[in-house]
Amino acid sequence: MIVEFDSVNKRYGKVKALDDASLQIPEGAVMGLIGPNGAGKTTSMLIITALLARDSGRVRIGGIDPQRDPLAVRRHVGYMPDFFGVYEGLRSSEYLEFFAATQKIRPMARRAVVADLLALVDLEDRADADVNTLSRGMKQRLSLARALIHDPELLVLDEPASGLDPRARVHLRELISELHRMGRTIVISSHILSELEGLCSHMTVVDNGAVMAMGEMDDVRSRIFGRRRVSMRVAGHGVAEAEQVLRSRDAVEELEVFRDTIQFALGGGDDESADLVAELVSQGVRLTEWRLEGAGLEELFLQLTDDGERSRPRQPEPEPPVPAGDEGSPA
Repeated sequence: MIVEFDSVNKRYGKVKALDDASLQIPEGAVMGLIGPNGAGKTTSMLIITALLARDSGRVRIGGIDPQRDPLAVRRHVGYMPDFFGVYEGLRSSEYLEFFAATQKIRPMARRAVVADLLALVDLEDRADADVNTLSRGMKQRLSLARALIHDPELLVLDEPASGLDPRARVHLRELISELHRMGRTIVISSHILSELEGLCSHMTVVDNGAVMAMGEMDDVRSRIFGRRRVSMRVAGHGVAEAEQVLRSRDAVEELEVFRDTIQFALGGGDDESADLVAELVSQGVRLTEWRLEGAGLEELFLQLTDDGERSRPRQPEPEPPVPAGDEGSPA
């Protein structure tokens, strides 16, 4: 595990931001960190990035305790906060060169590093532009480039799509997917749950400082809802053969047939689904459609954070202080 929290607590005065929170993030995952305002998401991210000290509990980032050796943790973590702060009058390239210097990248190598990052985030033609003239989406991509300046294994992104128009969101989403394909572990906090739906491999739901659910997306869905709805269509005259195979499976329930379409509830996860498709094909059933209708993130979120079931009032999560002139970067 690249991130490990074990019974972590953090208070801001009388407000308990984290309450015996335990979570694990496996290496190579894209973890969606979701929860209501004041749930503890930002506090968790700041502890991961060694920008905030916990009150109690155990934390390991790449095997390192961030309170014992924060500089070592920051060498492995790139942090993109939910706002963009800059020094006045900097060009995009100068902005990245400044942070390259804080990471002790040799002067001779900085220009190449900056050029590569501007190309990665598709801002090559904005290298000489004043950062204050950039659009919100461009600023977000430049901020992401800054988080990558020291080539970290772990990226922590706090509301990266906040305030972006649909086109900028698509561009940022594609960029995050590319970074994952390049081998990075990514933690994303977002209120735009639809943006996380097809992007994240894992999810953690937090509420009132406690972890309500954690794991692979399909596993969390299965634990909460138990099964998914499936709609399949069959070519030719294979409906009877398909129905026979389905009725032989214990995981299949509530089966209904409508001409060439069969609908049913399926227990288990992706393995169960893949095995069933393979068996149908091996029996000569010609599938023209196989659609899984699992619960979306919004439904999971509402199920886990139902205010009617919460015994404690939700309080705003205080904003920890950020160093002047910096964006809260671990640099």
